[in-house]
Amino acid sequence: MSEQILTLSQLGWRPYFQQQLTLDDLTDLQTGRVIEQHRSSIIVLSEQGQASLLPPSGDDRVCVGDWVLFDENLRIQRVLDRQSLFDRKAPGSKVATQLIAANVDSVMIVCSLNNDFNLSRIERYLAIAKEAEVEPVVVLTKADLCDDADDKQDQVQKLNRMMSVYSVNALDSNDLVALHSYCKNGQTIAFLGSSGVGKSTLVNGLLGFEAQETGDIREDDSKGRHTTTYRALKLMPQGGLLMDTPGMRELQLSDCEQGVSATFSEITDLAYNCRFGDCTHTSEPGCAVLKAVESGVLEERRLVSYQKLMREQAINGASLAEQRAKDKAFGKMVHGAIADARSRKKGYESAAY
Repeated sequence: MSEQILTLSQLGWRPYFQQQLTLDDLTDLQTGRVIEQHRSSIIVLSEQGQASLLPPSGDDRVCVGDWVLFDENLRIQRVLDRQSLFDRKAPGSKVATQLIAANVDSVMIVCSLNNDFNLSRIERYLAIAKEAEVEPVVVLTKADLCDDADDKQDQVQKLNRMMSVYSVNALDSNDLVALHSYCKNGQTIAFLGSSGVGKSTLVNGLLGFEAQETGDIREDDSKGRHTTTYRALKLMPQGGLLMDTPGMRELQLSDCEQGVSATFSEITDLAYNCRFGDCTHTSEPGCAVLKAVESGVLEERRLVSYQKLMREQAINGASLAEQRAKDKAFGKMVHGAIADARSRKKGYESAAY
């Protein structure tokens, strides 16, 4: 990709980004899209070619897919507002968010059809996609190794009848043709999925060359060895841009209530008929959701998954809100101390004068 000169349109430029530019931006700065992010460098691609930039000053954070403005000294001056953003609660106990991918048009949620098949995990990714208002496409891999691929695909399709679901053998180029409609010129697709589900094999198949190493599958648990170590945006033969992300072993929701509600829209609709407005759908009388479970209209698994994700996002969202409040209070304290010091300094100067 570094040897090719692409137009901004081919890189995914939209009117949404154009309207953010001022006349000074157009005359004094260059516009580029972040295609790789490493610990010590940020690689962007612009109409002038590829460049390695210094990170932005201040609080701006950058992730793959971002559009940035940079100066002649290769310093990022501004990160443009994002049309979409995937983030998550940072791994471990840290109260922070980690940026995953920006300005994505479609996200391919990859899940294998072997022992790693898990509807609840797919629902978790769907909630994140819904929150970001990005079109989700579920890709079930390793269909050649599964005897009941059609049944499992039907289980996923029942999560949302309007959602696109594909069952593929990522090593068969004919199977991947169905995905080409999401890979057209200027379109950006991203991949979400746990380690070992075949993302790297799928990436190689869509790119047409071995861009990512693939790992073997452990026989004891059907898990794969994680092979992708950094996020990168790559050009596909169909003209689109493919964003590969490392497997997310500790994916946790944060501030994702709307995404969870949209993913479980049938539960949200049923809840309007509950007797109590604050019904938790656990044991309350007159609960329309529990009634639907008892009558077989709603799967109990769906309700359990919904409640689990709502609890998780509520806890993580509250933790993040608390941390933001603390940071804001600390900032006010620092600014107050600086203002007080300046005031005292002026007082001393006046007295000396």
